[in-house]
Amino acid sequence: MRNPPTAFAGAALAVLLLSGCSTTDPAATAARNASPAPAYDLPPRHVRPGERAVRAAPVTDGDTRFQVIGLQTGLAGFVGSHGEWQAKGQYVVVRIVAENPGRTNSRFDAKRQRLLTADGAAHTVDAFAQAIKRQPDTLPLGAEVRIEMDLWFDIPKDAKVTGIRLFGDPPLGVGGTTEGAEVPLR
Repeated sequence: MRNPPTAFAGAALAVLLLSGCSTTDPAATAARNASPAPAYDLPPRHVRPGERAVRAAPVTDGDTRFQVIGLQTGLAGFVGSHGEWQAKGQYVVVRIVAENPGRTNSRFDAKRQRLLTADGAAHTVDAFAQAIKRQPDTLPLGAEVRIEMDLWFDIPKDAKVTGIRLFGDPPLGVGGTTEGAEVPLR
């Protein structure tokens, strides 16, 4: 005589196999079948004189997504809208895109950003150069706002740039500061 639970289990297995039952996640199936989201058709722009394009992947820190798009090193000085200024060492300019992909406001603070050099030093933004070049110290990033700007650093003349550590705003309701996200610049 057969064991009735075993017979039932075998019959249930056969029904499942023959019925083509699927355990596929409906959300995963919808994602595979969805067409790509439309994209803005923006024309490419040329890099500025003396600048080289940086092709780095975007990084996220806190509520801010960053992408480094340009780099200038070895600048002895610059001309602003109202004067000329010489570097103590060399100016390094990092062109970034900062974006708030969230639904609430966040804050960008240029003074928190750090340029990294081969000697292990982390250099702060040069506030005077930022002011002369009319770049913001701090600014609010509204929900889904994206800005492009320069970060000006005055570092020793013989220093070799290796990267930049970018700091965003902590998520809403989280106190303290973020750890930063590093982007190599070689």
